[in-house]
Order: sequence, then structure tokens, then C-alpha cells
Amino acid sequence: MNQDLTTPRRPRLTSAFQRLMSVHWWMAGLYLLLFSGGAFMAQLSREVSFRGSLYDIHKSIGLLTIALLLWRIVVLQQVWWKKYTRHLPRLSPKWWRNMLLHALLYGFMVVVPLAGLLLSNSFKAGNVAFFGLVIPDLFPENKAMVELGRSLHFWLSYTFLAFIVLHTLAQWRVVQANLRRLGDTIKRRRASGVVSH
Repeated sequence: MNQDLTTPRRPRLTSAFQRLMSVHWWMAGLYLLLFSGGAFMAQLSREVSFRGSLYDIHKSIGLLTIALLLWRIVVLQQVWWKKYTRHLPRLSPKWWRNMLLHALLYGFMVVVPLAGLLLSNSFKAGNVAFFGLVIPDLFPENKAMVELGRSLHFWLSYTFLAFIVLHTLAQWRVVQANLRRLGDTIKRRRASGVVSH
């Protein structure tokens, strides 16, 4: 098989890494929905008829991110195993910064939904469902904890968002490459749509 020597070879991606990136982008999309939806819901008055339904969807998507996070951690372990059994990382300051940022992001992926569960469970028992299937309470109903849960969920969410922005800036070249790829895909589809008509 002849290979064009003018095009640089891409690094070979393992299937585990591809799965990790796939779940990464699915979760990124879900977090975008959660942040934008949460900000929208917070502005709605209690008299709005569909407000409760929006909260139910928000909670369901939050539970889905927890499930995806568990899968993501399993896949991440596979990626680390394949990567670091071959050679250990160079423990440079950049590597430590990157590791710390990712550890914080994963930490927020755990504590933000937990704070949401604290808020919902404290407000009323049986208050969290996964697309209609009621989930057992993690925390007891306790009206005294509602404000703490609300405050924690709010501040942890926006701190998480700040770290997502930091992560995006740190990975800006990757973001640009993905945006270029998306643009190229859209152009190809438009071109094939024009040709087919």
C-alpha cells in the first residue's frame, strides 16, 4: 500500500482512547445542556407550568452524567494502563498542572451532582427520577438542609464551569482542530447535498 509521503502520519489512536474521547464529548454536550438549562430554570417563576418538567429533565441528565462518569473512569483506567505500562510519564511541571486540572474536573463531576441530589432529597423524599424511574434517596428528607444543598449546587456548578473554561483554554489547539474538523464535515455534507440535487 502506497502512502503519500507529503502528508504527516497521524499518531495511532487506541480504541480505548477513542472511546474515552467519545464519552468526553457526550458528557461535554450534556454539561452544556445542564448549565444552560439550570441557568434558564433558575429564572423561571414557580407559576410557570412546565417548570417541574424542566427540573425532572435536569435531574435525569445529571444522573446520566454520573453513569457516564463511571464508564469514563473505567475507560480512563484502560488508557492509562496501555500508556503507562509502556513508559512512565515525564513528571514535568506541565504534566503536574495538567494532572491537577483533570483531577479537579473529575472531582467536580462527582460533587456537583451529589450537591444536586442533596438539594432534591432534602426538599422531598422520592424527588429524583431517571426519565420517570424514581431513584432511591441518597440523603434523607430534611428541610434544614435545603438551603445548604441549593447553595452548594449553585457555587460548585459555577466553580466547575470556571474550571471547564480553564480546561478549554489549556486545550485550545485541540478545540480549534475539532472545530475545523466539524466545519469540514459540514462543508462536505453541504457539497454532497448540492451535488445530489
